[in-house]
Amino acid sequence: MTHLPSRPPLPFDPAAPAHERGLALASALPVPLRNLLASGRVERRPRFGDRGFDGVTEDWTPPDGVTGQHALMARRALDELTGSILAPASPDHLLARILALLSHYPAKGTAPEVEHLVALDWAEDLGEFPAWAVDAAARTWRRTQKWRPSIAEMRALCEEACAPEWALARRLSVIAAAGSATGDGAGEGAGPGRAGRLRALAGGAVRRMG
Repeated sequence: MTHLPSRPPLPFDPAAPAHERGLALASALPVPLRNLLASGRVERRPRFGDRGFDGVTEDWTPPDGVTGQHALMARRALDELTGSILAPASPDHLLARILALLSHYPAKGTAPEVEHLVALDWAEDLGEFPAWAVDAAARTWRRTQKWRPSIAEMRALCEEACAPEWALARRLSVIAAAGSATGDGAGEGAGPGRAGRLRALAGGAVRRMG
């Protein structure tokens, strides 16, 4: 198993514009990874759901020559990204944020205990998103809308908020899976279970690209 030298954590400022966040994250990656990410092939196609057009799906293919060493670097960066920047918000943070948002749009005739149960439902349905994305979605809604949001509308805003980070996570997962499949030894230890999780992560990230 090849070990990589330690390096600083990935930089991240949730208040920065999406393109600046993306540039900062990319610039912190090892040069071989940056080269792979820059030379991959992107294909985008419309996605359709039960209600018609449902955003755009991105298919990203790495260039030839992905090695096990590339896979190690990609897995390390992916673990950092999903373990910190994209880590799901804590239940306490979610509940507090949702209750605060709903208080701006009080529902007439709804008992406080019912309102609390509604907030718990929201916390469950937004539980996959990082705290900063939920905060950004709530801030966007407060500043642009007059009416109480639906859970679906808030999920859409959360997905939009962290779409660039999920796009990077997907590409890293593709590199990790491709390099692990080369069998050159550097990617040793990935195993079929890890490869399956990488593919699942890639699929989840595609869903968030809307």
